[in-house]
This record gives sequence, C-alpha cells and structure tokens, in this order.
Amino acid sequence: MPKTKLTSKGQVTIPKEVRERLGLRPGDEMEFTERDGMYVVAKCAAASPLIKYRGYLKHLAGKDPDQLVEDMRGQ
Repeated sequence: MPKTKLTSKGQVTIPKEVRERLGLRPGDEMEFTERDGMYVVAKCAAASPLIKYRGYLKHLAGKDPDQLVEDMRGQ
C-alpha cells in the first residue's frame, strides 16, 4: 500500500501509483469525504465545457434536421 508524509505546510505528495490509478493530472481537483471516521479522497469530475450551451438550440426542437441543414445552406 502506498504511503506518504505530511509536510510542515500541510501538503502531501500523492504517490505516482495512486495518481495513475485515479487519472490525476496537474490542476485536477479532489474532494475529501468523511466516512466511518475515515476520509475518502476522490477526483472531482470535470465540468463539461459544453454545459454553457445546454438548451441553446431548444427553439429548434422537433424540427426536421434535413430541413434545418437545407435552410442554413440557403437551398
């Protein structure tokens, strides 16, 4: 089982084996959850960069996709 030590600044180095298993990269966020007197560390799911576009085409719902493409192309 991988181990690490806490520095005087409260920092730890996550062992390479653990980083690879969790798919951690520089800049990734992690969350700490307490369970039964222990803490569980998990990688936070990254928000999709496409979320800001959710509902953007709502006004086109139910329309024929082929007709929409033809309209955009001016045919």
